Amino acid sequence: MEEEDHQKMSDLIKELVLRLLSQNPTSDSRPIDPNSPDFSNSLRYAIRILSSRMTPSIAPDAAAIAESIKRRLATQGNSSQALTFADLYSKFASKTGPGSVNNKWAVLYLLKIIAHDRNAARTQLLDSSLLLPNLPDSRVSRIKPKGWANGVLLVSKDPENRREIAFREFVNFVKEENEVCEEVLVRDVLYACQGIDGKYVKFDKTADGYVLSDLVKVPRATRIMVRKLCELGWLFRKVKGYISESMDRFPAEDVGTVGQAFCAALQDELSDYYKLLAVLEAQSTNPIPLVSEKVSSENYLSLRRLSVWFAEPMVKMRLMAVLVDKCRVLRGGAMAGAIHLHAQHGDPLVHEFMKRLLKRVCSPLFEMVRSWVLEGELEDIFAEFFIVGQPVKAESLWRDGYRLHAGMLPSFIPQSLAQRILRTGKSINFLRVCCEDRGWADAATEAAAAAGTTTRRGSLGYGETDALESLVDEAAKRIDKHLLDVMYMQYKFKEHCLAIKRYLLLGQGDFVQYLMDIVGPELSEPANTISTFKLAGLLETAVRASNAQYDDPDILDRLRVKMMPHGTGDRGWDVFSLEYDARVPLDTVFTESVMARYLKIFNFLWKLRRVEHGLIGVWKTMKPNCITSHSLTKLQQAVKLQLLSTLRRCQVLWDDMNHFVTNLQYYIMFEVLEVSWSDFSSEMEVAKDLDDLLAAHEKYLHSIVEKSLLGERSQTLCKSLFVLFDLILRFRSHADRLYEGIHELQARTMESSLPSRDKSKSRRQLHDKSSDPGSWIGDGRKALTQRAGEFLRNMGQDLDAISKEYSSLLEGFISQLPVQQHVDLKFLLFRLDFTEFYSRSGSSL
Repeated sequence: MEEEDHQKMSDLIKELVLRLLSQNPTSDSRPIDPNSPDFSNSLRYAIRILSSRMTPSIAPDAAAIAESIKRRLATQGNSSQALTFADLYSKFASKTGPGSVNNKWAVLYLLKIIAHDRNAARTQLLDSSLLLPNLPDSRVSRIKPKGWANGVLLVSKDPENRREIAFREFVNFVKEENEVCEEVLVRDVLYACQGIDGKYVKFDKTADGYVLSDLVKVPRATRIMVRKLCELGWLFRKVKGYISESMDRFPAEDVGTVGQAFCAALQDELSDYYKLLAVLEAQSTNPIPLVSEKVSSENYLSLRRLSVWFAEPMVKMRLMAVLVDKCRVLRGGAMAGAIHLHAQHGDPLVHEFMKRLLKRVCSPLFEMVRSWVLEGELEDIFAEFFIVGQPVKAESLWRDGYRLHAGMLPSFIPQSLAQRILRTGKSINFLRVCCEDRGWADAATEAAAAAGTTTRRGSLGYGETDALESLVDEAAKRIDKHLLDVMYMQYKFKEHCLAIKRYLLLGQGDFVQYLMDIVGPELSEPANTISTFKLAGLLETAVRASNAQYDDPDILDRLRVKMMPHGTGDRGWDVFSLEYDARVPLDTVFTESVMARYLKIFNFLWKLRRVEHGLIGVWKTMKPNCITSHSLTKLQQAVKLQLLSTLRRCQVLWDDMNHFVTNLQYYIMFEVLEVSWSDFSSEMEVAKDLDDLLAAHEKYLHSIVEKSLLGERSQTLCKSLFVLFDLILRFRSHADRLYEGIHELQARTMESSLPSRDKSKSRRQLHDKSSDPGSWIGDGRKALTQRAGEFLRNMGQDLDAISKEYSSLLEGFISQLPVQQHVDLKFLLFRLDFTEFYSRSGSSL
């Protein structure tokens, strides 16, 4: 059954082909021979089309195709044919069962295509148009085409390969227009992209680029295409020139390891670029096929294909050329930061390329960070790192040994992180150099383990900012803690601070009082006659006689006497001071400038204690019960009243001065020193690193200086205070003269009341005193009374002058306290004028 159907189908196809060939108007009147070669070729071509799997690009809808055919017939004016077609289609579509056609829409589509081709053939007046598409007909070749001159004949159907003939003619036409074939231009472009001059494409210094010579005859479009493609060669030339120039200068400082890594990264990218060019050169050897030719291999290269291949390399090469121009004058961290700025790009290709490049470029920089944070080593031969070191003394290592170089800080490392990196490496070097400690190595290893990295090289890289920050934080936390432990435990920083407070800030009361008692006579002498060795012995005596003897011997060994530079008229009181020897590593905190400020505070406190000591000495010599004893009853009443008046004025003035000095000393010792020490102790407990400790000590020292009237803003007040101190000391000398005269008067009066034998003995004892110039002890009673009255009158006048000057100075001092900026100075005013005595009697002062 199947064989019969197949035979029947073959017969139908033969009949269809026979009818089509017989309807060809170009054929002669002879009937078509079914056994002829032309018929056989046409039949095979028809069978091949029908048996192919090609499908039309429309949906298989028979009704839609029938409606389209009927509408076309109607629009062409064939209404009767349209009605006939509609009637035939209805019968065709309704027929089912054996002998019917299943794929009805395909038959309708075939008929529609045949009709369309026949109409097109009539309009184009081509003899072979009535045949099937591409159906060969040997007779067509005998027809001479009309209108063929030097142009190109375009045909829609090509039974005798006319399309191929036309394209050959087109190629010949193009060859006549071009002197250079496209294959040669492609090879020249590939040469230019390697920085090599080709046969026709050469580098022009005037145009600063690769150009195709104007003498070469090529179309304008080809010339433009070559110029665009050769841009890649110009970019390559710039990048390659930078690499060669930098490598020739290395190891110059302006190249450095970061610059070398940048060149190596560029060279790696150029290596990939070379691989691409090698592939393209291999393809350029294949001939470019004609459009009509069947391409045996797609691995040929034309200028247009080359533009597609060069799209991605062009983007990378442009970016590398921009980086080369940007980094030509940069180095180190500045170069890495400039490259990082170009990585902030939305294009994934550019972003990935920059990330790969920066990993290589930043590798030396991150290695420097790792070495500095974990080992304290500054491996920066070419000055590329953002931390700069300089040779300094051990005591200046922390403050001046290392600093940040803002110009070399990459933009991807924040300022706060850079500060922590700087401090961590400084801590390691401080422990190694100043403390001679090696415990930091264990802390660094623990920090690396806690951060999830290792201490080996290459453990950090670009894009791992979180890992870097974690490593720095862990290392800083452990190393700073170890540093503070060493300072507190091994070098007893707190104990030394307390010793400075007790001895230089005169906090050890019994020691200071005893020292002042035993050195007082010595310091009353001219400064140039005082022996430093003797004062050192007296200092040791004061230590042994007070509770200071129980202090650590190392602390006592650091306490020494220092004589400041002095002039001709200076006394020992003016140049005497104590100093504390702060050795390494304590001298990092107690620097020369810090100890100079401590000396300034000591001089102030020492003078305050001297004034207090002087007033105590005046009190000891007054002894009112001895002065007003019965021996003075023999004086004349006027002299006696004058003496009592002078003593009373001296006592009142002493009370005023003692009130001022006592309250001032209380304010300094408790409101200033003790409060500042309490705050400093609290800040020492919470300090996390040496910078915090230095800041806390600086705050402590600054607080003392400002509250003690020694700051820059209190200079006027300080000068007034020292003038008051000098006046009190002058009062002390006047009081000593007064009581010395009173004692002489008392002795002379007692002599007059003794028996004759005792009188001669007393005269001999007082002979030496009476022989002194100005002594009035040896005079008679009348003269004694006269001289005593004159002496007391003069002393009273001096006391009145001192009292008036003191009141004026004190009024000026107190009036300046309310306008001081420091709030604690107002508490000093409150203590001095607690009873509002000075404010109520301001006019009398």
